[in-house]
Amino acid sequence: MADESVTLENLKEAMEDNAAAAQGVVEVPAEADAVASDADANANAAPEEAGANEAPVHVQKLDEQGRSYATGKRKDAVARVWIKPGAGRITVNGREVERYFARPVLRMLINQPFDVADRSGQYDVLCTVKGGGLSGQAGAVRHGISKALTLYEPALRPVLKKEGFLTRDARVVERKKYGRRKARRSFQFSKR
Repeated sequence: MADESVTLENLKEAMEDNAAAAQGVVEVPAEADAVASDADANANAAPEEAGANEAPVHVQKLDEQGRSYATGKRKDAVARVWIKPGAGRITVNGREVERYFARPVLRMLINQPFDVADRSGQYDVLCTVKGGGLSGQAGAVRHGISKALTLYEPALRPVLKKEGFLTRDARVVERKKYGRRKARRSFQFSKR
């Protein structure tokens, strides 16, 4: 499927095949009916066991230009990330990563998924980030790169999952409460 380009004709043929199979138009020999009924009986006997033993299969997902897309989030920041094989250029909001994230710590944070997966300098990254500050945006880009890498190379999923790069960091700013100056800070107390 990855080698074959998806066209409107292919989709129509697949839909017609599915519709024909659903209506029972496909002819099945008598021997196949007996085998199928035995298989149905076995499948009905232990449907729970089959679901428990099978692990979810992750497949490669690419767009028309051969890129993998994912969305990363951190605090209030949301990053849309596209990766494709290349020389390792990272572009954030139309600027090079060195200009957008001037602090070396933030650039190191963004490159962590590539370092863990041993893919440094093998992918070009194009991303747009909105919301939050620079730290939250860097975390969002890291999350998006990790998710996009798993969609491009599903074999990298266990490595990135073990390091915690695929988990959305749920920590956000605590809301301000009434009767308080901030979320927990009280107003200044005056004895007199």
